[in-house]
Amino acid sequence: MNLTLRIWRQPDPQNKGRMITYRVTDVSPDMSFLEMLDMLNERLTLEGEEPVAFDHDCREGICGMCGLMINGVAHGPERATTTCQLHMRQFKDGDTIDVEPWRARAFPVVKDLVVDRSAFDRIIQAGGYVSAPTGSAPDAHAVPVPKADADAAFEAATCIGCGACVAACPNGSAMLFTAAKVTHLGLLPQGQPERRDRVLDMVAAQDEAGFGGCTNAGECTPACPKGIPLEVIGRLNRDHLKATTRPTR
Repeated sequence: MNLTLRIWRQPDPQNKGRMITYRVTDVSPDMSFLEMLDMLNERLTLEGEEPVAFDHDCREGICGMCGLMINGVAHGPERATTTCQLHMRQFKDGDTIDVEPWRARAFPVVKDLVVDRSAFDRIIQAGGYVSAPTGSAPDAHAVPVPKADADAAFEAATCIGCGACVAACPNGSAMLFTAAKVTHLGLLPQGQPERRDRVLDMVAAQDEAGFGGCTNAGECTPACPKGIPLEVIGRLNRDHLKATTRPTR
């Protein structure tokens, strides 16, 4: 396959970026999208040019590092797939592909396709944890959890924090991410001691980071590689309403 790539190049946060056109040849349909970028970078390095900076780590759809807008779609055209697991067979010979970083005020560009997603870390630090009593470990199954709650908690816990929901949202909202973290802990007995404080503190951290508000556009769930459902936002809203109508701490 021979492809034309239009890639966002930005040397640092202080300078403006622009789209640069590259042509890549002999791309195998079995390559992942990141392997194709590796091939381009090898060529750029040999030619004495600066390689394209992009985030990656596990390349197994687990870590959530590989966040790219591909032809305007977070992670590319294949649903429920991270960029590192997107294969070039999804494209055709001669295609032109636009590659950009996540676009959100809370995710400033560091360089080229790399953005600063530390805002997610601050949301987690605000309340994404449970009490850890000291002492011996409890026996397995000592705390019964209804299967429906366990299933829903596990579904929410599959969020990998890639930021695709933010990039896809027209408001740049992080509500799906925050709701997934609030939901998976709030459904379990271990998450009850901090349940009220958790939702208040995490939503406050989200707003402070500069993410936009949720207007139920619904673009987040289709972009999410793990398919986190919109229902988690409803759970967060209910928890937040209950927390704000109860006595203060």
